[in-house]
This record gives sequence, structure tokens and C-alpha cells, in this order.
Amino acid sequence: MNLGNLKPSKGSLFSKKRIGRGNASGQGRTAGKGHKGYKSRSGASGKLHYEGGQMPLMRRLPKRGFSNYYFKNKFQIVNIESLNNFKAKKIDNNFLYEKGLIKKINIPVKILSKGQLDKAIEVSANAFSKEAINKIEKSGGKAIFI
Repeated sequence: MNLGNLKPSKGSLFSKKRIGRGNASGQGRTAGKGHKGYKSRSGASGKLHYEGGQMPLMRRLPKRGFSNYYFKNKFQIVNIESLNNFKAKKIDNNFLYEKGLIKKINIPVKILSKGQLDKAIEVSANAFSKEAINKIEKSGGKAIFI
């Protein structure tokens, strides 16, 4: 078997239906879109929330609670177990960025406590969980808030 011998399995390929090629084609004139109306026009695709003029579900449901979306603190999360793999004594945001553990330097970093820490490391970050601080200090390291 070579690349030159490969063929698609029988019945897997279909030729595209050629729509709007005159009345004799069986799909001429309206091209299978019916008569007039929004969906017969080119570029028309229904909106996901549109329910044919009925009040959409998102507007029927009551609005409750409070969303603090714009002001919430967004953190990039790093677990202690991933810090264990490096030989460095000091770890900060630049180090984490170079090693690919965080995607952006300008977004704050939070260290979480998943996993174990075997060696003393000085970790600088914007936030730590309480358990992460305990594990870092128990191993002989330091947790420094930026």
C-alpha cells in the first residue's frame, strides 16, 4: 500500500447538490428555499434565541442576584506540585512565564496547595491559599506576596 493507492471508501463521498441551475434540475427557481420570507434571502441564518416572535426564554426568566463580573479578581492558577519539578531556589512570575506555567505576565498569579513540596523554595506571587503557605513554610521555603 502506498499513498498513491489510497482511495476513499465506497459511498463515503457525495457530489455537492448544485442548487439553482434552472427548472429542469429539480432545484431551480427558489433553489429549495420555498417562497419569500426571511430564510429565503441570502446570508439569512436564524438567531439562536429567536422564537418566532414569542418572548424568548432569556427574557421570560426572572433576573436574580448580582453579577460582579467586571470587578472580580481574575487569577492564573499554579499548583505546588508543578513548582516541585524545577531546580530554582526563587520562583516569581517571570520564571513561571518562561517555563510556560502561566500565559500572561500582567494577570495576577495565585499558588494553590495541590500536591507536595519536597524542597525549600522562595515563591513570589500575588496570592496564596492558606494551605499552600503552610506547605511552602513546612518544607523550609518562603511565601512572598507581591
